[in-house]
Amino acid sequence: MAGPWQVCPNPGLAKQRIAALTQRYVTVECLGDRLADLPHQFHHPQPRRWNPVNWADISPEQVSGISLDTFCAILLGTINTEAPIRGYTQASRQYLEQFYPQMAQFVGGIVDRDGQVVAPGLWEREEKRHTPALITLYKKLTGKAPDPVPHSARPYTPSGNPRADLYRHGLHRIATEYGAACLYLWMMAYTTGPLQAVLGELLIDEINHMTKFWGFGRWAYPETSLGMIVGTLFQAMVQKWRQPNLQGSLIHTLRRMTTELAWEQWNFSHRLTLLYTFDQVMRVLWRWERSLTPAYLTALFGPNPTHA
Repeated sequence: MAGPWQVCPNPGLAKQRIAALTQRYVTVECLGDRLADLPHQFHHPQPRRWNPVNWADISPEQVSGISLDTFCAILLGTINTEAPIRGYTQASRQYLEQFYPQMAQFVGGIVDRDGQVVAPGLWEREEKRHTPALITLYKKLTGKAPDPVPHSARPYTPSGNPRADLYRHGLHRIATEYGAACLYLWMMAYTTGPLQAVLGELLIDEINHMTKFWGFGRWAYPETSLGMIVGTLFQAMVQKWRQPNLQGSLIHTLRRMTTELAWEQWNFSHRLTLLYTFDQVMRVLWRWERSLTPAYLTALFGPNPTHA
C-alpha cells in the first residue's frame, strides 16, 4: 500500500512511502466525502466496517527500518493513549451538548439522568476498536501481553464561558486526531503485510474523525480564520509554558505524548520522517480547508443556531 518495500528502507525511501500513503489515504476528495457523511451519521449512525485482516500472519518480519523494540514501545504508547476513550467522549459530549446536541450525541451517545452512558456515540463505537487491535499487534510482535498504563482523560472543566471552552476543547480534539492520523500513517511506512493493513484501518478511522471535527468546528465558529486557529494554539502554548505540567495544556499534551511514544528511542531520521508526515498531511488539509465556505457549511449542517 506504500509502494516499494525494502528490508531496511533508507530515509529517502521512507519519505517516498509516506508520500504514497498520503496520496492514497489523505486527499481533498476523501476529506470532503468524510465531512459530507456527518449529517447522515447524525440520523443513521453506523460504524464503518473494517476490511478483513489476516491476523494470524502478522509477524515481526513485517517491521523494517526501525528496531522492533522501539516500534513496540510506540505501540504500547498508543495503547495507553487510546484506552480511555470513554473519558474522551464524555468530556466532549459535555462541552457540546449545550450548543450542538446532535454532535454531542455523535461523540458521547445518550446518557441517563445520572450521567451514565446508556448508548455510546458513534465516535466511541469506532474508536473503542483501536485498543484491542493494538493489543493484538503487540502480542503478535512480542509474544507477550502488554503492560499498559492508560493515562486519565481530562474531564469536563468549565470556566464559565461555554463557547470559549468548546472552542479550546475542539482545537485540542482536532490536534489529537491529527496527531494520531499522522502517527499511524508514519508507522505504515515502516511496515508491510497484514500488520500494515491493521494500521491502515486505524488510520482511516482517525482521518474520518479528524475531518468531521474540523469541518463541524469551522461551521460552529464561522468567524474563525486559519490565522486565528494557529494564533490560538500558539497563545495556549505560550501562556502555559511556565506551567508545562498543567493538565490539558498543549505543552503538557506534547510532553506526555513524547514520553508515551518512547521519543528518546527514536533516531534522528525517524524524527525527521515523522515531521515530514505532519507536513504532508497538513498540506492536504490546508487545500481542503479552502472548500469549507460558509455557504457550503450552511448547506451541509443548516443555519448555525448560535448565530441566528
